[in-house]
Amino acid sequence: METQQRYDASDMAEALATLKRGGIILYPTDTVWGIGCDATNAEAVKRIFELKKRADSKSMLVLVGSEGELQRTVENVPETAWMLIEAAVNPLTIIYDRPKGLAANLLAEDGSVGIRITGELFSRTLCQKLRHPLVSTSANVSGKKTPRIFSEIDEEVLQGVDYVVKYGQNDTTAHKPSNIIKVSDSGVIKVIR
Repeated sequence: METQQRYDASDMAEALATLKRGGIILYPTDTVWGIGCDATNAEAVKRIFELKKRADSKSMLVLVGSEGELQRTVENVPETAWMLIEAAVNPLTIIYDRPKGLAANLLAEDGSVGIRITGELFSRTLCQKLRHPLVSTSANVSGKKTPRIFSEIDEEVLQGVDYVVKYGQNDTTAHKPSNIIKVSDSGVIKVIR
């Protein structure tokens, strides 16, 4: 089990306040650094697409802080998905058919969305305190390299968010994006990444 340092309470409070007022943040996750917002706020989601210069027909994934939050965000979590979550060694994003309560502009054209239960201390606590899922998209402009550590994040992204979380900035462990698997309501599995 990896040891995680405690975060500063004022850092968490500022990140949370920014999200609650519809802002976007730059924050550490269980994979790479993410640009995030309240996943139920369509206007904030739109701002992230604009910052990333990304077509809004491309969906972004969502983090939740617990299994219970996952169940509140998806109409039906197939048994296959629970088995994959339980067996996963590395961070795993699962694409679900019928999410509920999320901003419409966050969903893929077929209405699905990728969701990951984050195991990282800061992002998990942030999800739990926000009481909403959290958008998590890599901290780069679309088409540019995904930064694996904080120091690789482009100035354009740093300037484009409303708050940059302090926790985790000194972590030099090179992280990579999660595995992505689509699980249909009927339990059919398709490996995406």
